[in-house]
Amino acid sequence: MAWIYLLIAGVMEWGWPMGLKFASTDRGIHYGYAAFAVVSILLSGFFLFLAQREIPVGTAYAVWVGIGAVGTFFLGIWLLGEPSSLLRYVFIGFIVMGIVGLKIASL
Repeated sequence: MAWIYLLIAGVMEWGWPMGLKFASTDRGIHYGYAAFAVVSILLSGFFLFLAQREIPVGTAYAVWVGIGAVGTFFLGIWLLGEPSSLLRYVFIGFIVMGIVGLKIASL
């Protein structure tokens, strides 16, 4: 169950940078998106807390950050039109390999 909590924590990690990105507008702060970011941070931290009861902190933190980084990378491309290049995909692939490697090493 700890790995499921960690996956949920990582997915919740996508919400806060995206929420902050959409909260910043030319007319000031969009408070709905800012609130979404805060809720995402809190939920992400809570599920990380649950996961760390069984998964070593170093592994849990690295996987949590990795899932957050990979998901935010793809959301940035899909929703914000951020640059997409082969080299960026190669390096994000290294992060994915690290996440998978840490999971395998924990068996």
